Amino acid sequence: MSTMPPLHTPDLPVGPRLAIDRRMCVAANRWGTRRAVGVFFGIISRLGDGVFWYSLMAVLALIDGRRGLLAATQMAVTGLTALFLYRLLKRWTRRPRPFRACPGVIAHVPPLDEFSFPSGHTLQAVSFTVVALAWYPLLAPLLLTFTTLVGASRVILGLHYPSDVMAATAIGGALGALSLWLLPLRALVG
Repeated sequence: MSTMPPLHTPDLPVGPRLAIDRRMCVAANRWGTRRAVGVFFGIISRLGDGVFWYSLMAVLALIDGRRGLLAATQMAVTGLTALFLYRLLKRWTRRPRPFRACPGVIAHVPPLDEFSFPSGHTLQAVSFTVVALAWYPLLAPLLLTFTTLVGASRVILGLHYPSDVMAATAIGGALGALSLWLLPLRALVG
């Protein structure tokens, strides 16, 4: 639970879409108050901080030689680009996190930074997944499940609105696709 005081922000506009976003956020966050749910999604969130992805890159490089190293390198470059873009967007949008701006939402884990939009965890997870699946499609069940859980964790833990996660999914997908377009596999492997 967060002990951080709420931000003193000007009243945010509350249109129909924002109202639905807030209601979904409150409902998901309440679900996260169940101990087992909170612990599970806290672990997922922690793994999504980078532990899962760095471990995957290391395993690919160790197990699959040059191909694994190339895949890990492309994932790392895409991830660094995602990190730069995420930080830029956070500074530009400065959207307060739900636990600071939305009554009834609590943070079940401490946030890594101050602002909400977009979800950096989700943006990274989606961009890594797009690139990794282009190299290793058989990893789809593992990576798609984990990425979905990362996105859900951000809302359940009270750190993001659903719209933050949806936008990050679109941005991460586009970034992963751009990485594959700029560095096609056949050029790297061939």
